[in-house]
Amino acid sequence: MTGRSAKTPAKHVALMRGINVGGKNMLPMKELVGLFSAAGCGEVVSYIQSGNIVFCAEDKVVKQLDRVIAKQVEERFGLKVPVVLRTASELDAVIRGNPFLKAGAAEEMLHVSFLADRPSTDLVAGLDSMRSAPDEFAVVGREIYMKLLTGAAKTKLTNAYFDSKLKTVSTMRNWRTVLKLAEMTA
Repeated sequence: MTGRSAKTPAKHVALMRGINVGGKNMLPMKELVGLFSAAGCGEVVSYIQSGNIVFCAEDKVVKQLDRVIAKQVEERFGLKVPVVLRTASELDAVIRGNPFLKAGAAEEMLHVSFLADRPSTDLVAGLDSMRSAPDEFAVVGREIYMKLLTGAAKTKLTNAYFDSKLKTVSTMRNWRTVLKLAEMTA
């Protein structure tokens, strides 16, 4: 047999924004895993309590999964939670493409904001590179790589800033989490 049906469904990661952060938007991971399973995903596991789900699914399931899960979370838990998806190979490309890591930055300073959509070059050009100096960022495709010298809690490079300027949805992860998710999707 050849083609997709003969293969194991591809691994993916779902990154959900604002889940179980600071005592807000509380959502049990067991419940979230159940939503993914009910939506047609297999081998569903969560990583830490902040809305990281690794799963296998056919392309037809993944195509609408972000909307399906967001709707289910809103209906069942009353939470409006953006869901950003990446394939295992896209996550590997994120790791290989980090310009700050290549420049020798310390891993504990590194973060990535994953964007739901690829922003236009005009919108990217409108970002303020000095908004949170000495913090730095680089937009590459559907990711924003960040070197946060002030730390994630103090930076002005927030989801709200990037969402408003780039007209999409973003969700940030520290580098350690990005590496762990890539390991889980391998």
